[in-house]
Amino acid sequence: MILCHTGGVSEDPGRGTARVRMTGAQRREQLIEVARSLFAERGLDATSVEEIASVAQVSKPVIYEHFGGKEGLYAVVVDREVRRLNEAITGALATPGIGSREVIERGTLALLDYIDERPEGFRIISRDSSIVSPGGSFASILSDIGAHVEAILAGPLRRRGFDPEIAGPFSQALVGLVAAAGQAWLDTRRPAKAVLAAQLVNLAWNGLANLERSPELRSRRDEA
Repeated sequence: MILCHTGGVSEDPGRGTARVRMTGAQRREQLIEVARSLFAERGLDATSVEEIASVAQVSKPVIYEHFGGKEGLYAVVVDREVRRLNEAITGALATPGIGSREVIERGTLALLDYIDERPEGFRIISRDSSIVSPGGSFASILSDIGAHVEAILAGPLRRRGFDPEIAGPFSQALVGLVAAAGQAWLDTRRPAKAVLAAQLVNLAWNGLANLERSPELRSRRDEA
């Protein structure tokens, strides 16, 4: 069966078989899915309009009609993935009535869930999404998540006598830790996702719990 981009059903004159015709909305969704797989595998620059059209079994003008070109299609793919991840993380961090550690656990699991369930999307937005979407790139999402975590960390740090200004760098470091670990985990899926999440929270939380009040760089001290 061959798919084409207008509504209805017709015969394929070359093969004599029924051909299901997609509506404009259905074709748009199909092109997004095809492009997402190709962009994830090869990146924006290495993926051509011709290749997308060939896999989707359409002519190049169909892609230009729907998206204006490869970059327009890529921007739609990135925007969808960014919104999915942002909604997942925001929902996890906004859960009411739980403690600071539980919030960090939920945020960690939300990010790992996204990586697990949408690996193609994660590869796209973590690699080069900022090329066409600088305001909604993976880096900007991680920065926004870090801002949420900063608000969570500032109070406990202040109460323990630490300068609350370190909550900002600490929060970005924690978010980066989970993102980098998730990126490495994607290739092997080992250990199990829940185990990885628990260990990452263990590292982050217990590291924070045992902070030195006046840390020094030992290498610099030895040189003095």
